[in-house]
Amino acid sequence: MQLINKSIHKENKRHVKHIGSKAFGIQYLLRGIYTHNGLLYFHTQVRNQSNVPFEVDFVTFKIVDKKVMKRTAIQEQIVFPLRAYNYATLVAGNKDERTMFTFDKFTIPAGKVLVVELNEKSGGRHQSFTVESEDIVRAKVINELKVK
Repeated sequence: MQLINKSIHKENKRHVKHIGSKAFGIQYLLRGIYTHNGLLYFHTQVRNQSNVPFEVDFVTFKIVDKKVMKRTAIQEQIVFPLRAYNYATLVAGNKDERTMFTFDKFTIPAGKVLVVELNEKSGGRHQSFTVESEDIVRAKVINELKVK
């Protein structure tokens, strides 16, 4: 698991180009989704384009309903990562940091999406993006490692 995280982080290719969020000078991107031996790997990047450092409080992954009707109970299921590689707690001004998250394999039921939220410690520049079921199904398979 550690070697795969290291190789994806070192390779630094962006396979997913349509998932991310940008606000308040902070950009939070999903660079790729990979799969190997029943595990899912999410390659994320936080880019700080402001001069104020961005202090990461926590990152949550939860499966929620796509459409929430009025007066209905919101059901959300939190998905916990097994491991986080190169977990950045501080992104300095005009810098970027990349993190790898490892999960047990999971799928998203119809009518639901995976919401990834990045919260700032003692601040309001929170970021979130959604991942559809099709994106997880199309995860790139890792066969050979490129670690020296």
